[in-house]
Amino acid sequence: MLNPSIPEPEIFSIRLGPLLGDFNYWLCRSRSLLEFEDISFLETQQQSDLLKRVRHTLLEVSAARSLFKATYGQIGIETQVLEAWHELVSECWQIMIQLRLGQSA
Repeated sequence: MLNPSIPEPEIFSIRLGPLLGDFNYWLCRSRSLLEFEDISFLETQQQSDLLKRVRHTLLEVSAARSLFKATYGQIGIETQVLEAWHELVSECWQIMIQLRLGQSA
């Protein structure tokens, strides 16, 4: 439920800042994993392609974070963009889980 004491644009600003930080954190972890780990269940080209997508998305997130800070939270991001970022992070999480399960076996 929306808090009537907080104007609607401020609600998005309050949520967007931490969300951008989370995207940055998980994409940085994914980049490190893809750069420095040999992921045996991924073909070299698959790992390279995923790393390229992560790097590109990190640039987008970095730009959005910069704009967010420069405008004091007065920006918005299209839902489709956020969904695409989330799908990429989810894909990376699945690889991290699979890698961890393989290491513990």
